Amino acid sequence: MTPMNLRLREWQEGDLALLHALLGDPEMTRFLGGSESPEQIAARHLRYVALAGTGTGHMLVILSGPSWVTVGSVGYWDKEWEGEGVYEMGWSVLPEYQGRGIGTRATELALDHARADGRHHSVHAFPSMDNAASNAICRKAGFRLLGAHDFEYPKGSWMRCNDWRFDLQPPNSPRPATG
Repeated sequence: MTPMNLRLREWQEGDLALLHALLGDPEMTRFLGGSESPEQIAARHLRYVALAGTGTGHMLVILSGPSWVTVGSVGYWDKEWEGEGVYEMGWSVLPEYQGRGIGTRATELALDHARADGRHHSVHAFPSMDNAASNAICRKAGFRLLGAHDFEYPKGSWMRCNDWRFDLQPPNSPRPATG
């Protein structure tokens, strides 16, 4: 599988097993405060299925290879950040597909998707400062590092994250309408 042979599709009812693989594994979630319980994953799955219908973002499944194997997820959603309406973006690639450029290419495709939505001027990603792979994805996809912040995630657990920004519109273009 090459990272160029990728496509994204909306999260569907049948994607619960993928979410268990991504968020139920302590190794996959070591930079996110640890794995989620089956109940938390089921509730998150329902939110992901409903997200596209809300107009506030999209959770997307990453498919790769000639048979379109499910290899991870990438998504973006509305966030208020420092007084501005922005998208927040996150991604996760299953361990057996990591290190092949899939996360970077899927992020680039998701940025195109967010640009087409046209609701916000920018996308922010907040990977843990300790997550070298996600910080590298931000750099390779063209995000600009703005600095570090402390976040409570999950509730009761604090982590230090980098704030990466990607401008969806050229610098001199009008800002998209929000609301």
